[in-house]
Amino acid sequence: MSRKVSIVLVLAVLAAFLGYAAWKVLLAPSDLPPEGFARGNGRIEADLIDISTRLTGRVAEIAVREGDLVQLGDLLAVMDTSELEAQKMRAQAAVASAQAAVAVAAAGVTQAEASLALSQSELARTETLSERGVVSGEELDIRRTEAQLAEAGLAAARAGVVAKQRAVDAENAALREIEARIADSTLYASAAGRVLYRLAQPGEVLGSGGKVLTLVSLGEVYMEFFLPASAAPRVRLGDEARIVVDVRPDVAIPAVVSFVAPQAQFTPKQVETIEERESLMFRIRVRIPSELVSARLSQIKTGVRGVAWVRLVGSDGEVIDWPEGLTPPVATELPAPLDGTGSDKGDAASQ
Repeated sequence: MSRKVSIVLVLAVLAAFLGYAAWKVLLAPSDLPPEGFARGNGRIEADLIDISTRLTGRVAEIAVREGDLVQLGDLLAVMDTSELEAQKMRAQAAVASAQAAVAVAAAGVTQAEASLALSQSELARTETLSERGVVSGEELDIRRTEAQLAEAGLAAARAGVVAKQRAVDAENAALREIEARIADSTLYASAAGRVLYRLAQPGEVLGSGGKVLTLVSLGEVYMEFFLPASAAPRVRLGDEARIVVDVRPDVAIPAVVSFVAPQAQFTPKQVETIEERESLMFRIRVRIPSELVSARLSQIKTGVRGVAWVRLVGSDGEVIDWPEGLTPPVATELPAPLDGTGSDKGDAASQ
């Protein structure tokens, strides 16, 4: 009797297993994307910007902390410029000295012009007297030589003014170079972004090109994912896309296809299935429009994982309308931040 019960139990378990397998294969909802659409896993990313000093120097001040949100042109850090300020004062004195030399040379031109006028007047009078036979030819030759010398002296004086002016230009150029170095010692944000790393502290001496900060640029926020060769050629640059992040599955963020790799590659480890990892895939990038990023700048966080959706173009060029649930709300009405918090400052964004 017990043997019959055991057989019945085994058959019941087997039937239940086969029934579940049949339901899973035949009746359970498919996880495949709708016809005419493709999707891929990725994460919100943005470019990294290294804020570096162009000159060797000591860090005087760092005006931001890790996690701070900065706008284009915001002050980030200041390098010590005491030596440069001393060089600037010396260069300003050199400019003033060169300008004084120009004034002296200009006075020499005035003197040479007066000497030339006097010698020309004496030459004219001597020529008149020579015609009357009052003075000798030798005296006339002397006056002519004196006039020629005065002309040469005037030309030399004018050339001296030009040379002195070029010296002023050279000193001004040296002064502008020092001023440019002083200006380069104040570091500003080159784009809107969030401070990811603070790599130096006030008082540290950095070499040329030393990194002070690393920013996550929010000027271009995007997601990259991979599609197989059967789908990638049907994705066009500029086409609409959608991004659904894991923390807000109820919001579809509008995006635009900004890059389709021209060459296939092996996919990285984050692609889930073995079949996909073993095949060649194409890298796709979809970018969130800059106006949407600007409107919700304080809410953008990089490193947030999600799924990117793209529409595939049919053989006849036809595209399918977005299904319900992937039609995004109006950009200005997007609820809550992408990471579920509303703070503008906090921990550095993960990249």
